[in-house]
Amino acid sequence: MSVSACNALTARWAASAPAPVFAAAGVYPLLALLASVADGPARAELLRVAPTPLALPVRGALGIWTRDRVPLTLEWASRSDPRLTGDPSVDGPLLDAWAATHTGGLVPAMPVTVGPDTGLVLASALAVVTDWPQPFSGGVMRPLSGPWAGRRLASLHRRTTELDALRVVAGPLTLLTVAGSGDIDVVLCTGDGTPGSVLSAAVGAPAVAGPERSAGHVTGPGVVAAEVDADDDVPELVVKVPRFTASATHDLLATPDVFGLAAAATVGTFPGISPVDLRVGAARQQAVAAFSAEGFRAAAVTATALVPVAFRPPRARKLRLTVTFDRPFGYLAVHRPTGLVLVAGWITDPEPARAR
Repeated sequence: MSVSACNALTARWAASAPAPVFAAAGVYPLLALLASVADGPARAELLRVAPTPLALPVRGALGIWTRDRVPLTLEWASRSDPRLTGDPSVDGPLLDAWAATHTGGLVPAMPVTVGPDTGLVLASALAVVTDWPQPFSGGVMRPLSGPWAGRRLASLHRRTTELDALRVVAGPLTLLTVAGSGDIDVVLCTGDGTPGSVLSAAVGAPAVAGPERSAGHVTGPGVVAAEVDADDDVPELVVKVPRFTASATHDLLATPDVFGLAAAATVGTFPGISPVDLRVGAARQQAVAAFSAEGFRAAAVTATALVPVAFRPPRARKLRLTVTFDRPFGYLAVHRPTGLVLVAGWITDPEPARAR
């Protein structure tokens, strides 16, 4: 149930505010943890989004830091990390070092800032690293039409006989699965709808039963089928995609209903943490991703800062199928055995090609 609930959160987030990179799988563990210690409307909202805990199938960590001024329940006191001092010059480097350590340096700083009013910080980190068994080759892409027309982009391409990696589902929606190491696949997706509709549809596509065209006679967004002269008659798939790196910072409280945080950010409370009324004063995520010739790297750190309610600080001729992602497109990093979407994003500004 937790996988489907987390994927549903990914789809809602994608539909509401698609970004170059975001990781609902980094937010979900914190929401489930807060749900387990919340009360009243906050608990009800959080449980609707994160009803059960989620064990990440990739490198991940959970951090808890508290202030001496906030009394804790016995159970929560046993879980907390070193105490916060209330001095940003001391607490900031402590939290930043944790973020860097648990993401292999991909996210060097905690996405929330701490100050004298901060009573407690919860943070999660995840890192997704996969290598392509069949690397891509580098090149240059020059789109002739669309938003990238006229640009000279750094391109990755490869040929394969594994036509089943390409699917077109109702929408129409084109999906290309790039298999990686360590049970991680990256699914590239493109379609004719809005970025949010395409990306959210891609999240649900693996579980959707319905019209789907086999690779032998695929027609869909970005796909061209042609008969070409060749030395054999084995069908092949040619993949062309721009190399990209992406980073984004997300304020989860900007759309609190998506994450079940509306009540948690206003009235609290969290009796499982402390007898003092607390509310979520900040909730942010910093995420990065890179798709290269050798593999895919991504990481995200999500943090929530809880403050005592009294403070109320401001809220912040052979068949050749060629699939070309030469316009804005989405991607999903998926844990193959469970189908859990770990990282997703919508690319609108890929890397330019190097000058000659």
